[in-house]
Amino acid sequence: MTQPDTTVWIVMTSAPNREIAQGIARALVDARAAACVNVMSACISIYRWQGKIETADEVPLFIKTTESRYPEVERLIRSLHPYELPEIVAVPAGRGLPGYLSWVTEATSAGND
Repeated sequence: MTQPDTTVWIVMTSAPNREIAQGIARALVDARAAACVNVMSACISIYRWQGKIETADEVPLFIKTTESRYPEVERLIRSLHPYELPEIVAVPAGRGLPGYLSWVTEATSAGND
């Protein structure tokens, strides 16, 4: 018997402001691409871009999804994000509260409301 996808992933991205961050978060949850998105407090990012060191105010997002829904997460972020090259980094959740991990899987499956 094949088990459903239960590999939970944490995807990190950042947006230039809270309005864009919340728009991305809402779209991800509405599309069932993510079970939950934490829109964090603003931070300062320092990075090298096109040969220069840049500083920007950004709003980080922590996105909870499954491995099978990751392509949709990436597609939505890229379609809604104003940056030429948005940060999109995904890491598997090696462990977690079993009930929470099951909820992420259920919340990103079609037909579960």
